[in-house]
Amino acid sequence: MDKQSRVKRFEKVFVTHLDAAYALAHWPTRDERNAEDVVQEACLRAFKFLDSFHGENGRSWLLAIVRNTYYTWLEKNQTQMLNVPFDEHALATEGYEMAALEHDADYRVDRLLQQADCRRLVNHALDQLPTEFREVIVLRELEDMSYKEIAAVANIPLGTVMSRLARARKLLLQYLQQANPES
Repeated sequence: MDKQSRVKRFEKVFVTHLDAAYALAHWPTRDERNAEDVVQEACLRAFKFLDSFHGENGRSWLLAIVRNTYYTWLEKNQTQMLNVPFDEHALATEGYEMAALEHDADYRVDRLLQQADCRRLVNHALDQLPTEFREVIVLRELEDMSYKEIAAVANIPLGTVMSRLARARKLLLQYLQQANPES
């Protein structure tokens, strides 16, 4: 296959999944630039090994590459990752949502603040999860992937996906209850 055909095939199969790839890379790296680097490297790897893709689920295949690229990146940058402070603005997507809500007269300022606070609490709780739990919960709840797709992306058995999701949800609940003891 010539280079132009490969580029067209890559664009047709994978470009629509770049947002999901970025989301998956962003949660564990906790930084826009690092997530972009991971996705860029993953796309280079996907393009390099495009001939080994035989029409299965392009999203799962690309996300598996993003996941593996993240772990390679983590090995190279582990000491730097240990020193990255929590940045709620990097994780929150409030800007777009709040701008849209401000135009709707039915929403009051206190409602917006409550929603932003809830997002901050959830993002902080997600940030506290160990990586293997965070990745499955992000793939399931934020990327809406099936258990089978998660198993393929994470290269783990289906039962492990289910147990990690259950554990992740339990830990999230504990973190949220600790952050908000009134509930």
